[in-house]
Amino acid sequence: MSLLAKISLNNRGLTMLIAVLAIVFGGIAVPRLKQQLLPSLDYPAAFIVAPYPGAAPAIVDEQVTLPIVTAIQSVEGLESTTSISRESAAAVQVAFVFGTDLDKAISKVESSISRIKSQLPSDVSPSVYAGGTSDIPAVVLAASSSGDERLLSERLTATVLPELQRIDGIREATITGARDRMITITPNPATMATAGVDAQAIAAALRSNGVETPAGAVADGDRSLTVQVGTVFDDVDDLRELPVTPAVRLGDLAEISESLAAATSITRTNGKTSLGIMVTATPDGTIVEISDQIQAALPDLERELGDGAKLTVIFDQALYITESIRSLTKEGLLGLVFAVIVILVFLFSIRSTLVTAISIPMSILIALIALWAGGYSLNILTLGALTIAVGRVVDDSIVVLENIKRHLDYGEDRIQAVTTAVREVAGAVTASTVTTVAVFAPIALVGGLVGQLFSSFAVTIAVALGASLLVALTIIPVLAYWTLRPAASGADPEETHRRAERREHASLLQRAYLPVLRFAITWRLTTALTGLVIFVATVGLALGLKTNFFDQTGQNTLSVTQTMPVGTSLAVTDTATARVEAVVAETKGVEQYQATVGGSSMMGLTAAGGNVSSVSITLDKEADAAAIERTLRQRLNALTGAGEIRVSAGSGGMEFSASRLEVLVHASDPTALGAASEQVRAAMAGTSGIVDVASDLATSAPRVEIRLKRQAAGALGLTDAGVGQLVAATLRGTTLGQVTLGGVPQAVVLRLGQGPGDPDQLRMLPVTTPAGQVPLETIADLVTVDGPVRISRLDGDRTVTVSGTATGEDVGQTTEDLTAALERLTLPEGASYDLGGVSADQKDAFADLGLALLAAIVIVYLVMAITFRSMLQPLILLVSIPFAATGAIGLLLVTGTALGVPALIGALMLVGIVVTNAIVLMDLINKYRASGLGVIDAVVEGGRHRLRPILMTAVATVCALLPMALGVEGSGGFLSQPLAIMVIGGLISSTILTLVLVPTLYTMVGLRARS
Repeated sequence: MSLLAKISLNNRGLTMLIAVLAIVFGGIAVPRLKQQLLPSLDYPAAFIVAPYPGAAPAIVDEQVTLPIVTAIQSVEGLESTTSISRESAAAVQVAFVFGTDLDKAISKVESSISRIKSQLPSDVSPSVYAGGTSDIPAVVLAASSSGDERLLSERLTATVLPELQRIDGIREATITGARDRMITITPNPATMATAGVDAQAIAAALRSNGVETPAGAVADGDRSLTVQVGTVFDDVDDLRELPVTPAVRLGDLAEISESLAAATSITRTNGKTSLGIMVTATPDGTIVEISDQIQAALPDLERELGDGAKLTVIFDQALYITESIRSLTKEGLLGLVFAVIVILVFLFSIRSTLVTAISIPMSILIALIALWAGGYSLNILTLGALTIAVGRVVDDSIVVLENIKRHLDYGEDRIQAVTTAVREVAGAVTASTVTTVAVFAPIALVGGLVGQLFSSFAVTIAVALGASLLVALTIIPVLAYWTLRPAASGADPEETHRRAERREHASLLQRAYLPVLRFAITWRLTTALTGLVIFVATVGLALGLKTNFFDQTGQNTLSVTQTMPVGTSLAVTDTATARVEAVVAETKGVEQYQATVGGSSMMGLTAAGGNVSSVSITLDKEADAAAIERTLRQRLNALTGAGEIRVSAGSGGMEFSASRLEVLVHASDPTALGAASEQVRAAMAGTSGIVDVASDLATSAPRVEIRLKRQAAGALGLTDAGVGQLVAATLRGTTLGQVTLGGVPQAVVLRLGQGPGDPDQLRMLPVTTPAGQVPLETIADLVTVDGPVRISRLDGDRTVTVSGTATGEDVGQTTEDLTAALERLTLPEGASYDLGGVSADQKDAFADLGLALLAAIVIVYLVMAITFRSMLQPLILLVSIPFAATGAIGLLLVTGTALGVPALIGALMLVGIVVTNAIVLMDLINKYRASGLGVIDAVVEGGRHRLRPILMTAVATVCALLPMALGVEGSGGFLSQPLAIMVIGGLISSTILTLVLVPTLYTMVGLRARS
């Protein structure tokens, strides 16, 4: 690699021209980098949603869910299926193994469902969706006005949505919470009977009229005119004039009205009724630019809406992005300043400091160019990687420049000093950088969310470190040649050399280090045993570590979920939710909130109903989210008659929860399932550190079953299907299709009279028979029974999810306590359980990262074995790794930081970082031995000459990471802070032990080999 330096020195002007061009190109490319909160993640999963209006959960499960789940079992790559059958809908989540081609998998799922379409009820049409981070809304708006909902919805559709969709980068803007317009037709049975018309005739008339049919073209002189037959309906009056038979109009047979569909959910923003506008970005869209354009357009859009309309930003992903970028950039710049100060203190030369420091911005700039070229985005992972890299990218330049400066101080000619110095360390810095980069290769072994999250992190650091090596071997030698001066000429070269060495010996560092080094290599066994004791103590310290999946620091969103008793009406739930909103509104630190009563979550998979509501809360920037969460939980739990209330930390735009514990209970028998889930719920509720425990096995909901009296009904020619259609048409109406009214498609619902208000009125519902009308109770028994609210299955087996929220930072210990409590249970026969939620995520991530750590150690060993052409010497260097754990674990304990995924990524980095200093040291020792020095002298001289660069690189890296470790800004700290703490602690202990223990072990091995 020293050849690069030689070429650069021989072509100094060209080298600097290339560097300038890289800066210019970076100035063009960096502003074009897409900015995101997280890297684009493709979840290998599909969602199947199948509405079945009016069907009970048991019927949905039997007739829709199970056939779908069975049909897709043969799809290649299928890992698991999770299904929920609830009233009127089935939802199935299909998980595939990572690496599956999602587009092909979804195509096969759709094909499998198509093959069984004939087995499903006629009015069931399943839809298949894919999910990913691109589906996370970029911006969510709330729209409110003094006018009515219908007018607001129409104006939003006509003015706001088109304007938003014209913004570059927006994939879709949709209105949520709006009720559709519908036409209700209520026939008069007596009039229809007199006219000899039935409901089918009305449906046929609606389908065949009010449509425009292209019929071709006719010639008109030299012109060709297209021909169109029919016109759409303009208003309800047109419908009334529609002929059902040649002599009878629709208005003669029925009452026709236009209205909004019944509300299934209610949305309020800061206490005011509102509609939602959800904006999603294209894969190439820049969310920050989208947000800026939306914010700029809001005043004009509000004026266009009129009626005192207000558009409020409820969620803006750009705020998280810009805050994270600002915070991490500030921490990175602070780290850069600290690193430069360290270099200045050690070298005590402004010129040398500036030459060395140039490697930081150059390496980061090259990494940013590579991110842009590779299609990566600037997000909290890639920016965090760059911030962490600030301290490491200067290492190679420090080693190179420090050696150049030493040779210049020895009085050598500039070109000779630079060339010789670079040649001496080129192999070592190359090996150390390759080693550090290579440890990130095992990230490929880590699957799931962690693997996808940190792949871009690994790529960013690898590119930055590769760039730092290139800069150290090309630009640094050229700048050193131009700016540094050799010792005063005219003096005897040998005397100059001796004088320089005397200054080195007299330095404070040398006087402190050399006695320690000589003691260590003299009392080798004592030193080695001391190292062993430290290692054992490290293992003991590890037992006291707290563990978690991810920290949740830096988040400023909370979520409140309220569940009323099953069967509670939407209106009653709404009243209870208003009480929760009142508490939230008067809580200090709350910036805004949005309540949603009824409805369901994404794809309907987490089913909700009229008895469930949620409140999403955004906090002030300076608010203490944990304290507000505790306050809200205490105050809301004190409410009476408000149902079950759960308070949890929001995701802040993330798609994972770091505190949600889940236990999946399985049993084929519903009775055993209910008993087992209750035992698990009680065990979880009794475990310290878990709150908001709930089971999704809702209590049974009452329903009315109409059971036909076979003989009485049969005598009148009535069947289950016929009576069912009659009752459905009376209670919820029968959808006849759509008509276009004034250019707007609207559903047409046929209602057979005013629906009964209670079971007694239902019993008296008139049923038309050939013998005339009879009350429903004449031909059927009406029985009130209890039935399930929802049926959940995992891979086809009945499942109940018992969930809770871990309140402490030591999620690992909480999981252990919960596991111990579960193991003491005696579940009914046929029942079992599995841990899910964050416990399963943490277990999988730790296992994958543990494997990655082992693989990284093997890779490091192979790189060093190739570098030193020895199988034994790399084993000496690997000693640095376990002693890095000493400082890392100690600092985690001192700061109270839990060992989570970010900290483990830091441990992976440490494997590569801590051996770099040892490589530089051993490389020089080997050179001295090759020149003829004995083992002891070679070790002493190698340690003496490498002391300053080793300390400089370690201290510079530590100081560069200090702002991040201290959480100066806080935003994004849940990823970067534990990682920085891990690296700082490990680097401190490994550096100290590298300078003492590695020479000791080298001496023991070298002396034994010589003897």
